[in-house]
Amino acid sequence: MQLKKAYLVPLSLLLAATLCSLSLPPEEKAKNLKVLPKNISHDDLMKEMRAYNKALGVKCDYCHAKQADNPQKMDFASDAKEEKETAREMLKMTNRINKKFFKSGKDEKGMQIMTVTCYTCHNGQKEPASKPAGPEEAPRQH
Repeated sequence: MQLKKAYLVPLSLLLAATLCSLSLPPEEKAKNLKVLPKNISHDDLMKEMRAYNKALGVKCDYCHAKQADNPQKMDFASDAKEEKETAREMLKMTNRINKKFFKSGKDEKGMQIMTVTCYTCHNGQKEPASKPAGPEEAPRQH
């Protein structure tokens, strides 16, 4: 009898956890991924998007269009904004640069570890600078 009680609590907890997980909505898979891995997790996708936000100093609506039927929400799958295609081309470019010049391997998910990133050129700005800051803009050397 004592042995049955020892299994009862863990079994009850397992059953409760299983029932709770069944009631959660399934993780929605991203649609229309053309450069990023199609099997990227939602959390990893959000990390990538936040990195782009910081690298370019922009918000989501810079690349993503609003939903036609509800302008309060974003239509992340839409290709309506030209900036989204530009971002894809920039990602392809950085991937090519890293593969050719910085063969630094792959991470645990098989993604190329990038040495050159959006921030390398953009430095938190929508448009990368086409030349270094002039002497009047450069920090002083002591």
